[in-house]
Amino acid sequence: MVGKLLAPEIKSMIDARNFGALRELFSDWPPADVADVILDLPEDEQVIIFRVLPAALAADVFEYIGIEEQQNLLRAMAHEQVVGILNEMSPDDRTALLEEMPSAAARQLIRLLTPEERRVAQTLLGYPEGSVGRLMTPDFIPVHEDWTVKEVLDFVREYGRDSETLNVIYVVDERGKLIDDVRMREFLLKPLTAKVSEIRDQTFVALKANDLQEEALNLFRKYDRTALPVVDSNIVLVGIVTIDDMLDVAEKEATEDIQKIGGMEALDEPYMRISLWRMVRKRAGWLVILFLGEMLTATAMANYQDEIAKAVVLALFLPLIISSGGNSGSQASTLIIRAMALGEVTLRDWWRVASREVRAGLSLGGILGAIGAARVTIWSMVGERYFHRQLYGPHWPLVALTVGVALVGVVLWVSLSGSMLPFVLRRVGADPATSSAPFVATLVDVTGLIIYFSIALLIMRGAML
Repeated sequence: MVGKLLAPEIKSMIDARNFGALRELFSDWPPADVADVILDLPEDEQVIIFRVLPAALAADVFEYIGIEEQQNLLRAMAHEQVVGILNEMSPDDRTALLEEMPSAAARQLIRLLTPEERRVAQTLLGYPEGSVGRLMTPDFIPVHEDWTVKEVLDFVREYGRDSETLNVIYVVDERGKLIDDVRMREFLLKPLTAKVSEIRDQTFVALKANDLQEEALNLFRKYDRTALPVVDSNIVLVGIVTIDDMLDVAEKEATEDIQKIGGMEALDEPYMRISLWRMVRKRAGWLVILFLGEMLTATAMANYQDEIAKAVVLALFLPLIISSGGNSGSQASTLIIRAMALGEVTLRDWWRVASREVRAGLSLGGILGAIGAARVTIWSMVGERYFHRQLYGPHWPLVALTVGVALVGVVLWVSLSGSMLPFVLRRVGADPATSSAPFVATLVDVTGLIIYFSIALLIMRGAML
């Protein structure tokens, strides 16, 4: 909001070439706010602002800009600007930028780094894609257990400026193996003569560099941490991962799940960046599968065309019953997919979930069935009394009973099957999110028809059928 209010003033400073005032204006701003202002300006003016900002602030601001905007700015900037920003960026944010770029462009940018920063960048990019190693930063504070609190604080003052976070200090042995992590508050509250060995509690949680990022997210959530250490196969401390990176992972995972729940492949790119052909490919596959599944609906209806011809009134309630089943099934599958993502439900909980959904399906089906039967009853009685016509024929009580019982049966079946589909997919190693609402709806269309007409045959035989 502040940026929008000052936008005319900023533009006038740029036009007047008053770069000193511009630098002073931004010096007290949080980098995220500066980034917001820059994104509202033309690209040539964005480059000017980056040129006048101090190198450290320019790198911080650059990290708050989206990947696509970062790439555009790098192409527009002068060579010395690109070199300055890349070398000042946090290693984890720089890795996120490099891994999104074409390999040739990434190699070209890596050559612009200093030898030390190049070594760090190549190390992080050497970890598998989607692993914790791609997220971590090697900027942390390691101390030894035989140090005093005074030595630790002196070390932090001297080397802590470049650390990603100072909330946690990591205790390592002479070979660099992680043996504990200690919150900074513990050092601040202890006497200066106290030893690190007297403070540490010998319990810590660490990530493996080759762990999946989703697994790291679960550990952050479980232990409520803002940073976690990363170790290699020999338990040597190689870096740390902070909560800001985990928030990005959580957003990415949620986006992928939402897209899959919508009945498509995850796009893996922002909507406005992905090419039209790639988006069509990712959406077409599931649409074709769902379309082929819906063909079974026509086959099922063909098997009951004689019954429909004898009792056309049955067709009137077909959309009502199918949509009610689809809605309840979508609810069940969505609840279980999210519960699995949050770790609230595991594979061994399938029986408990099935038991709950049977009871829930009976309850929800009973509610909808009562409403459906009441609707048939009321409309029939009102039509006969005030309009002297029987809307659903002389056997409307049987129609009401059929609709009511069918709703119970369909909602019960679909709630159960919708909740079990994620378990089946997880068991075979697939993503539970693919048991999406469209997938469940297709299942309902076929099975719902069979349940509905089977109940109709049972109730109406000898009367209308």
